Amino acid sequence: MNGLSLSELCCLFCCPPCPGRIAAKLAFLPPEATYSLVPEPESGPGGAGAAPLGTLRASSGAPGRWKLHLTERADFQYSQRELDAIEVFPTKSARGNRVSCMYVRCVPGARYTVLFSHGNAVDLGQMSSFYIGLGSRLHCNIFSYDYSGYGASSGRPSERNLYADIDAAWQALRTRYGISPDSIILYGQSIGTVPTVDLASRYECAAVVLHSPLTSGMRVAFPDTKKTYCFDAFPNIEKVSKITSPVLIIHGTEDEVIDFSHGLALYERCPKAVEPLWVEGAGHNDIELYSQYLERLRRFISQELPSQRA
Repeated sequence: MNGLSLSELCCLFCCPPCPGRIAAKLAFLPPEATYSLVPEPESGPGGAGAAPLGTLRASSGAPGRWKLHLTERADFQYSQRELDAIEVFPTKSARGNRVSCMYVRCVPGARYTVLFSHGNAVDLGQMSSFYIGLGSRLHCNIFSYDYSGYGASSGRPSERNLYADIDAAWQALRTRYGISPDSIILYGQSIGTVPTVDLASRYECAAVVLHSPLTSGMRVAFPDTKKTYCFDAFPNIEKVSKITSPVLIIHGTEDEVIDFSHGLALYERCPKAVEPLWVEGAGHNDIELYSQYLERLRRFISQELPSQRA
């Protein structure tokens, strides 16, 4: 998180429209894009050769065909076989931005698909290897998207765009792939918990995972904040009580970016929360390295979700 200048502090308390810009400065750190989406011309049967490593061809059965070009900064850790299990395409948000989407088919016939809203300072290219590993270990498919201004998504990062971006991803997952809400697990990490909580407060789904969540922008910038002001950004604390799906909250006790108290506060406010995972000694970016992370997610998905149809 960046600090606030004196002028920004003055704006915060004197000019309510300004906190949105301050929140953007605090929260959004889009990296240099590690990938691009390139439309693929239609070709006749057998006319397309194997894609080179770093280039992905979407399946011919999906509407629209796109190639994924990964740069070295994506640090892809798998082979062409795993790349072939990924589909990419752009969709459009209600605010007119192009939203890049990625569908990782980890397990044929998987019961659940995880709609993953990633953390800050990364894009789909950097997350692709993690998605393959996570989905394979959880026996779920992974669907993700880049926020406006991240990766190959157009526009600028903002709170309003976050909500429109996840709405576009939700609709694409449901309509393009025919995935029903009771087969979708919403997963938000760090800043990704903001669109996740907003969507989950409006739609019922199979489950929700909040990984290193924040209560609100003001409470991150000013830890002594006790109430939610009308101009506060990212008010997860006011929305989490409206979630009707089971919620698993994960937080490291030594989180140096979003204090552990945020996870505790959301857990106490969330009526649908299951047993949380407090990872002793973990910070903001290393929870995945602890064995209890996967163990808790597996138990949540395989044992604690309400019985579903076969």
